[in-house]
Amino acid sequence: MKNIKKKLDRKNKAKAWVTTVAEALTDCVLKKQWLQALQMFEMLKEQPFYQPKEATYMKLLVLLGRCGQPQRAHQIFDEMIEEGIEPTSEFYTALLAAYCRNNLIEEGFSIINQMKTVPRCQPDVYTYSTLLKACVDASRFELIDILYQEMDERLTSPNTVTQNIVLSGYGKVGMYDQMERVLSGMLESTACKPDVWTMNIILSVFGNKVHVDLMDRWYEKFRKFGMEPETRTFNILIGAYGKKRMYDKMSSVMEYMRKLQFPWTTSTYNNVIEAFADVGDAKNMEYTFDQMRAEDMKADTKTFCCVINGYANAGLFHKVISSVQLAAKFEIPENTSLYKAVISACAKADDLVEMERVFK
Repeated sequence: MKNIKKKLDRKNKAKAWVTTVAEALTDCVLKKQWLQALQMFEMLKEQPFYQPKEATYMKLLVLLGRCGQPQRAHQIFDEMIEEGIEPTSEFYTALLAAYCRNNLIEEGFSIINQMKTVPRCQPDVYTYSTLLKACVDASRFELIDILYQEMDERLTSPNTVTQNIVLSGYGKVGMYDQMERVLSGMLESTACKPDVWTMNIILSVFGNKVHVDLMDRWYEKFRKFGMEPETRTFNILIGAYGKKRMYDKMSSVMEYMRKLQFPWTTSTYNNVIEAFADVGDAKNMEYTFDQMRAEDMKADTKTFCCVINGYANAGLFHKVISSVQLAAKFEIPENTSLYKAVISACAKADDLVEMERVFK
């Protein structure tokens, strides 16, 4: 009886240890500590009664992909198969994503071709969406039509998320004909309708390029299509009108937001502050900044970059110094953008000594 009890105690202690290590493994995954996670995983596998679950392998695949370790992710994938766990399209897609996140597009195509040879693991819309996003991020636009054609041949229809990714990519590089072709297809589709993200992408593309006429035209089209704007939509319009110095239209959008009870956000105020800052209109810029603070709206790094640029453009260099001090008081992160704004202000003031100090 004593021997049996001792064996049970050892077994219970071993199980408790495994539970502790498994929890530590989960914690490492959450903290994106990939090396420690692999070490914990190896320790667990040494236990004779521990059997890794599919969910654990999936977590490790995703973690390693996000941490720039696609080759290690592939090792884990192969190890999983050796353990007798049959892969699914989800596992293959996670492995493909690990390569795609690290701009290894050829390897991504290799994975998708491998999937086609496994009857139970055929690529689906999520697999293709992952590869399409990688092509967009790497500006490999010549591959997009190839993937679209392959999807069509395999009767795999792109979803709205997929199309939004491609739309954004085309828009950023000014491929408007291709962008409008995809968008027209969405408007005619019954399975892949545009959503508010689609609208925001299109408006942002034309707004950032200050093609206000095109932005307005598409806004009206989306509204006729039954699309309801959101706060980000209005912020895009305000930013574009501000860059074009169309202050009346900028103000009317803000009033319309109030009427519909859409809150003015930090981005809303930043867009207005930036519009006045760009032309050195310190008076209206200050008024907007003061209104922002009065409404307890939290200023961020962009807010202070705009304010600093505005004072520099207005030739009020003494106020640049007070703005930097106020940013420090508000504990605004001192990132590259903030330093660049201060350096630019120093250059405009011909204060080379201060410019060098800030640069150092």
